[in-house]
Amino acid sequence: MENNPATTTPTGYHIPVLLQESVDGLDVKPAGIYVDLTYGGGGHSKLILERLGTEGRIIAFDRDIDAINNIQEDERLTLVGHNFRFMKQFLEFMKIAEVDGVLADLGVSSHQFDEGGRGFSYRFEADLDMRMDIDSELSAVVVLNNYSEEKLAEIFKNYGELYQARKMARLVCEYRKSKQIKTTSHLQEAIRPATPLHDEYQTWSKVFQALRIEVNGELEVLKLMLPQAESMMKKGGRLAVISFHSLEDRIVKNYIQKGNVEGEEVKDFYGNKQGGLKQARKMIVPTDEEISLNPRARSAKLRIAEKI
Repeated sequence: MENNPATTTPTGYHIPVLLQESVDGLDVKPAGIYVDLTYGGGGHSKLILERLGTEGRIIAFDRDIDAINNIQEDERLTLVGHNFRFMKQFLEFMKIAEVDGVLADLGVSSHQFDEGGRGFSYRFEADLDMRMDIDSELSAVVVLNNYSEEKLAEIFKNYGELYQARKMARLVCEYRKSKQIKTTSHLQEAIRPATPLHDEYQTWSKVFQALRIEVNGELEVLKLMLPQAESMMKKGGRLAVISFHSLEDRIVKNYIQKGNVEGEEVKDFYGNKQGGLKQARKMIVPTDEEISLNPRARSAKLRIAEKI
């Protein structure tokens, strides 16, 4: 939802939520190699760089052109302008056999919400784009004007956790018969009859979240990333994941605890749990102080695991 990105900095980008806690969880080694899967405004990478020595290194990923243009100058930092679903492929191409830690902040940056031009937020009149990667063919306009009513209802229900998902899907399909849904105001106009007056902003936020997750394939990318991260980390390496949606958190929790994203209990011949991760710390959430300073942080959950 629109409460998940971090607060804006004086430089105009953002500071991730749970910044200190997530980097602390990596237990940064001065000569270590770390992967920042969601570079964004560079907040995590900057703090990791402060803890690295001259031999340390960060490989950062981000497919958002604004994040790429926001890269900080440091010879220890390499930015890969691609989806982190290709993490292992790129690390192997760079001749990196193993890393000391992997960090992923799955939230959308405040810059993307507050800039408003790409349709991430209901607060601005804009084209319904929502692509993190502007070269991707699938946009929110394509989803809203081409998906079936059944598929739209599934997206609103599963990714937005909206109890009026089916009605919204029906309204979208009715609206587009006479007029394409191209802008944020078009979408709001289409679903208004299913939007409770006492909860309209929260409802719109959930709708926009659901579309963003679908457009960018966020859950599928997360499912692909977790086993790659485990395979690339050395023994004792740390994985830190900040999620903002219950489905994301469930996937991360399942993988850490059960060794698979479905959460199935799988054991070997001797009765040992499959998977090579263990929980390094209890789940961490923002403090009341952080939430008061940045209400968008309130749904954040941080899970930290160690490779065994």
